[in-house]
Amino acid sequence: MSDAQVALVTGGAKGLGREMALGLLRSGRSVAAVDNDRASLEALRALAASEGRGESMLIVEADLGEAASIEDTVHTVMARFARIDILVNNAGVGQATIRPDNWLNPLRFYEVTPAQWRKFFAVNSDAPFLLSRAVAPGMISRKWGRIINVTTSLDSMLRAGFVPYGATKAATEAFTAVAAADLAGTGVTANVLVPGGPTNTAFIPAAAGFDRNSMLQPQIMVAPLLWLVSEAASDTTARRFIAARWDASLPAAQAAEQAGAPVAWSGLGNQMIKPNWTDGGKR
Repeated sequence: MSDAQVALVTGGAKGLGREMALGLLRSGRSVAAVDNDRASLEALRALAASEGRGESMLIVEADLGEAASIEDTVHTVMARFARIDILVNNAGVGQATIRPDNWLNPLRFYEVTPAQWRKFFAVNSDAPFLLSRAVAPGMISRKWGRIINVTTSLDSMLRAGFVPYGATKAATEAFTAVAAADLAGTGVTANVLVPGGPTNTAFIPAAAGFDRNSMLQPQIMVAPLLWLVSEAASDTTARRFIAARWDASLPAAQAAEQAGAPVAWSGLGNQMIKPNWTDGGKR
């Protein structure tokens, strides 16, 4: 086992996940890439080997929509590396799996079946929670850890035609805010990283109708990710970062300030009217 930090990246064989997995690997971390696409996983492993990093790359084929796969995945990674320091919850199911041209022909919520709703939540919301729950105790015991959730643009959570995807990402966004609060003072941070718009990956098929050259490119995720897992970001938690706004020409701290904002809807402030405690105590 290497002493290098270990990162677990879900959806790590394609698109955004592949670029983030490679970015972490090339920065000297050991990486476990989890995906349900065996061919893409094997291609990623071959690339890592060709760069002399084969020993630092573990591929795990798993369907994260199945709760048992979560336990199996964590067990497999721990058996190989004995620790997980960085968790990137990137795997996701998108609207195009139901309707490939959904950007042109939006999918209305009343057309979504209960089975489709449950599948989206299983992968996009349940898996980030279950994986975070599994790795957090080890991170807390070592007083260091990073949980990074890939959600989506806030307006995509509210846009017509984006159920169930938007709802699942809103759930994970809110979970990140709660996780950050629960982890305060432990040395473990929880943040959100999003590309900032439609990105040139297979997640958005050709039927969407976009000019692929004008789309965001998946490599934009790497620079903010590497900053988030660095010591410089040790005090950064409960934030969301838009990769498209990360200016690599700036010092990293300045780029982070420009690209970051409070996670979820924290900026709306405390809207709850709290009753008094029966014992008069303050909590």
